[in-house]
Amino acid sequence: MLLPLRPGPARATPAQVAALIAELVGEAELHDGRVKLDLPVMVENGNAVAMTVSVDAPVSQVRSIDVFAEGNPLPHVLRLQFGPRAGAARIATRIRLATSQTVIAVAKLADGSCWRDSVDLLVTLAACID
Repeated sequence: MLLPLRPGPARATPAQVAALIAELVGEAELHDGRVKLDLPVMVENGNAVAMTVSVDAPVSQVRSIDVFAEGNPLPHVLRLQFGPRAGAARIATRIRLATSQTVIAVAKLADGSCWRDSVDLLVTLAACID
């Protein structure tokens, strides 16, 4: 008896994520700094990974924060825009991670500058695979 194999989940590649980030920032140069991405380096369960992203700028100057996960089937994990009543350019949430990978946060500021931070992490129990 022959059973068909179910294909594994498709995952984004670092090149695809780089293309998404290039589309996001356009002609602006991407700088390191001003963005702080806080994720654990060792993740036991990828189904709910605590993440904090903050930007060292007044909230009125932050146009958006985007988070990308290079190994997820859908790599653009989060897009956040702050309203006028936001107290700080900071968010704490949980995300799903399919596998060990690099997570990248990009902030666009009102002056047109773009800033990034990234974390390489190891996931021992993968998510996003069913």
